[in-house]
Amino acid sequence: MNKVAARNRGIKEAVKEGYLSTDVEFLKENVRGGTCCVTALIHEGSLIVSNAGDCRAVMSKRGVAKALTVDHRPSQKDERKRIENLGGYVDCCHGVWRVHGSLAVSRAIGDGHLKEWVTAEPTTEVFRITEECEFLVLASDGLWDKVSNQEAVDVVHPLCVGIDKPELFSACKKLVDLSHSRGSSDDISVMVILLSHFIQ
Repeated sequence: MNKVAARNRGIKEAVKEGYLSTDVEFLKENVRGGTCCVTALIHEGSLIVSNAGDCRAVMSKRGVAKALTVDHRPSQKDERKRIENLGGYVDCCHGVWRVHGSLAVSRAIGDGHLKEWVTAEPTTEVFRITEECEFLVLASDGLWDKVSNQEAVDVVHPLCVGIDKPELFSACKKLVDLSHSRGSSDDISVMVILLSHFIQ
């Protein structure tokens, strides 16, 4: 195994441990409910993106949207199989697939009443940051349920690429406002990260 592969494996394990330990601490609080999560770590020119649930990371590559994460939904064949292998079940309620008729995501931090089947273990991918990588949008499903990946990139691009002073806050606000205008009543959390500074 080469050094880069070994380093990436170590980073993935560290991120996994971070998610799982956060889950343990969250559950100690005895708070009802839970949360999904998406994270990005930039290290030596690499972008390490992880998620648990339906928060998503989308990259702009020369103006074209590329999803870097996959939403963890009970409707996914592999997630459904994992849950069923643990003795749980997935069913469709009013057109939405749910774990035990309750939760619409199959991975999350918290949700103690379903913890036997709903893991906080993230999916992690490593990407090399190249010149075509412009920015990253990290957001909750409050955005993605109403705004497509490409729409998000199209909104952010003119505010953050090819200008002297990128307007990151304005870009985030514009995305939140767009989702809200389309009827989102969910939490809408958005972060935009420029990637050009991190090319090595």
